[in-house]
Amino acid sequence: MININPLGLDGVLEITPRKFGDARGFFSETYNKSSFTEAGIDLEFVQDNHSYSAAKGVLRGLHYQLSPRAQDKLVRVVRGSILDVAVDIRRESPDFGKWVSLVVSAEKWNQILVPKGFAHGFVTLEDDTEVVYKVTDVYSPEHDRSIRYDDPAIGIEWPIAATEIQLSDKDRNAPLLSAAEVFG
Repeated sequence: MININPLGLDGVLEITPRKFGDARGFFSETYNKSSFTEAGIDLEFVQDNHSYSAAKGVLRGLHYQLSPRAQDKLVRVVRGSILDVAVDIRRESPDFGKWVSLVVSAEKWNQILVPKGFAHGFVTLEDDTEVVYKVTDVYSPEHDRSIRYDDPAIGIEWPIAATEIQLSDKDRNAPLLSAAEVFG
């Protein structure tokens, strides 16, 4: 059994699996294809990724892959917490350039589904954060793209001061949305 909460942009969902606990610890079925399909989420995940960030303020994103290697992502946190962001980059969408965010954490035991056609990124809200996510296509360097996390046209409200954010060179040098290759 999963609880599904739409986040306001087409297809971006918060998913919270049930967690059963006792004195020994807990058990949770974080993904079950049948349960997801019954809930209207019929995706075929082909790869699992695991990212570790040692410090609060590590920002990864905004990333996406173009068709035909576009990816849906199911993101969860197994230690720590993140602010996860999805940006609609489907040029023909009435929500093009709009974003939603969700705090995803090990404590809340929630997940976010980021569909194809969205750029995805997150910033760690605490030290020693581990993020695990499933994707519906394998990584393809030829289709890999990114957009600036601080693009003023998007206006994401990151909860970490710009001076405290840690970025890769790739993310620091990403193009603005207006110059990026997007969907449609």
